[in-house]
Amino acid sequence: EVKLVESGGGSVQTGGSLTLSCACSGFSFDDYAIGWFRQAPGKERERVSCISTAMGRINYADSVHGRFTVASDNAKNTVSLQMNNLKPGDTAVYYCAADRGYFCSEPTYWGQGTQVTVSS
Repeated sequence: EVKLVESGGGSVQTGGSLTLSCACSGFSFDDYAIGWFRQAPGKERERVSCISTAMGRINYADSVHGRFTVASDNAKNTVSLQMNNLKPGDTAVYYCAADRGYFCSEPTYWGQGTQVTVSS
C-alpha cells in the first residue's frame, strides 16, 4: 500500500519556523521526485518545492525561495521541508506528493495534507 504521511504542521506567528516531514512507503522512493504543494482556501494549488535525488535537482516556487529548504533522507524514505520566516500568506494545507517524473508536474501519489497557519 502506497502511503505518504505529512506531519509537523501547526500554528506560528509571522517570522516563525516550522518543519514539515513526509514519510513515504509502498513505492520505490529513489525512483520518484517528491514535491511539496500547498492550497489556501479559495486559491489554486501551488507547487512549493520539488526534489529529485535521481536527477540531483531541487526547485522552489519564487514565493518561498530563500525561506524554505527541502531535503531528502533516502535511507528513511522521508522528505522534509524547513520553513523559515513564515508569513501569513504561507497559510495553507501542505501536501507532499510523489511523481514518477523529475519535475513534480503530475504526481501519482498524494498525502492527506497538514495545516500550516501563520498569524500576524
